[in-house]
Amino acid sequence: MKPLSIYFIGTGSWFLAYGIHTVTFAWLVTIKLNESPDKVGLAQMCFLLPATILMLVGGSLADQYGGRRVAFWGQLAAAAAPMFLTLMIVLDQFSYNTILVFAVMMGCAQALVTPARDGLLAQVADGQIQRKVVQASMVQFGVQMLGFVIASFADQMGAVLILLIQSAVLFSGAMAYHRLDLGITTVAPRRLNLATHISRSIIEGYHSVMASPPMRMVVLQNCAMGLFFMGSYMVTLPILVRELYQGSSAELSFMNAANSLGLVITVFMLLRFGDVHRQGRSLLIAQGLGAMLLASAALGLGFFPLVFSVFGWGLCGGIAMTMSRTIMQEQAPPDQRARMMAFYSFSFMGSGPLGAIASGYLVQWLGPVAALAIASGMMLLVVLVVSGVSNLWSLDTNPTTRRLV
Repeated sequence: MKPLSIYFIGTGSWFLAYGIHTVTFAWLVTIKLNESPDKVGLAQMCFLLPATILMLVGGSLADQYGGRRVAFWGQLAAAAAPMFLTLMIVLDQFSYNTILVFAVMMGCAQALVTPARDGLLAQVADGQIQRKVVQASMVQFGVQMLGFVIASFADQMGAVLILLIQSAVLFSGAMAYHRLDLGITTVAPRRLNLATHISRSIIEGYHSVMASPPMRMVVLQNCAMGLFFMGSYMVTLPILVRELYQGSSAELSFMNAANSLGLVITVFMLLRFGDVHRQGRSLLIAQGLGAMLLASAALGLGFFPLVFSVFGWGLCGGIAMTMSRTIMQEQAPPDQRARMMAFYSFSFMGSGPLGAIASGYLVQWLGPVAALAIASGMMLLVVLVVSGVSNLWSLDTNPTTRRLV
């Protein structure tokens, strides 16, 4: 089997499991435990915080020891997390505290897997980076939808069976990474201890990002997305479904699937019509429209209008995520690509915990409708400011007219 196919199996397994996790985790905390908005935000923060702390370390480890090896061990660790929660449920020890432990375990695994996986993509892309990014996104969002469908039966199947499926999927992906043969051996430096090497590696990666205006602006945009979009997606929307529409796992899955369907449609269109050269402009337009569509979800017009707004938000998200990843992949020095993608993920995931806890308190104080409106308005403001103060709007990757701004 070709390395690209094996890579997509590994990637697909992670996002299938992540789709299951997204719905199941929100269902367990929001519906089964019926926790308050601030505790929902805290639980999501515990999942996102390890990625904030360890993502850059994960990228450095992938550059040092090889992305295949780090992705294998990271995904193997991720497979152990649902098994732990399953054991707690079987032993009748399931509680809010065990959910927090599970969240931290999954977050630590994600910090290892994400930069390693993203760094591997360029090694199997054969020079067609944007197209392979789009194809990887297609796999990601397509299998995520399947994960949402599986998790929608949580009420009928029970948490134990859903968690066992999640663990089995993650384990199969770990085995795929174990089989991935790139013909590349990465040797760790012998004169530096691990801590020194990682710290120097992170500093070098930081300087590389800051030296590139396109990458610098993508990182800034990602921070805003993590703060305003991720918090809304992981905390505010599930509470809105619970409190305004009396929903459960089926409604949560339907909403998440609508978002992913929008992402899949966008990615399919990108595959159909080819590369986008004005990547920065597409990124800014997509994020601006996405902010307005998320604001429309705050109008409280009914569950199906909410789903339609989330679907449109997903359409925009497919463009924004693909363009931002492509800019980072194309601008990154080849020997620092895993670190650059770690900074990319760090900027998004790193601001996510703040977004989650802030969304929880906003919902607690003002309600989910007002919290969505505030987050949407702040994201739109960031897009307008970045458009005005940077040259991201004019970034052109057409080989005949390429300009680095």
